Amino acid sequence: MRFPTFPPTDATLPLGILLLRVSLGVMSISHGFMKIFLLTIPGTVAFFENVGFPGWFAYPTLFAEIVCGILLVIGVMPRLMALLLLPIQFGALTVHYGNGWIFTNQGGGWEYPAFLVIVALALVLLGDGPFTLLRTPDKPRPYKPTE
Repeated sequence: MRFPTFPPTDATLPLGILLLRVSLGVMSISHGFMKIFLLTIPGTVAFFENVGFPGWFAYPTLFAEIVCGILLVIGVMPRLMALLLLPIQFGALTVHYGNGWIFTNQGGGWEYPAFLVIVALALVLLGDGPFTLLRTPDKPRPYKPTE
């Protein structure tokens, strides 16, 4: 039995980061627009209040989902944008946690919000990647890596 061979990861890693970044951005934008056009802004405020969050949290959440999502897709400071989306994803996780794991449960399960948390964390850990318009500033390294 022969196993397929793959290109070296240093050649494919940038594409993987790009796919994660664009996917998270598109999902974030779609959830922001869903809150505006499907739930409506007053409906989103009421939803936040019904699940125990202050209603005004809806406004920065909408703003962050749409703006951070757009910036992720076009590649402006992706690492920072993923980090800024983490509190929103953790909030969604807490809202859906009581509904069980599976997304088809009444009220939606917490598997999808957990997945989005993992994708955002992966982007924070992996960094911006080379396909970026504006990179997130990195902390200078105090040492010179050996070769």
